[in-house]
Amino acid sequence: MRHAARRLAIAGLATACGAAALGAPATHAAARCRPVEGAFAGTRYADIALTGIVASGIPCVRARRVAVGAQRAALGRAPGGPVLRFRWRGWTVTGDLRGARDRYRAARPGRSVRWRF
Repeated sequence: MRHAARRLAIAGLATACGAAALGAPATHAAARCRPVEGAFAGTRYADIALTGIVASGIPCVRARRVAVGAQRAALGRAPGGPVLRFRWRGWTVTGDLRGARDRYRAARPGRSVRWRF
């Protein structure tokens, strides 16, 4: 009986150590994504890429789609000041238009995407 209890304790300790080593799920970690080139072909923005894409809580493939879609929506809006705020497909989008590069953030509960235009 003593040997079985010790084996059970070792197995429990190994499981706890493994779970602690894994930390937070990978979907909640921030990930740097590849830039999106040529998303606005045929427009005056054709040569501008979406860069600095950082995804948190979603995979890069989806984050890049969110960045392109929200950026298209932002380009169709007239800025009412240095900060642009709107909702796009359930995402709350904020764009800081000050400076040489515009900085955007799209957020949903537990998920966010940041990029530069």
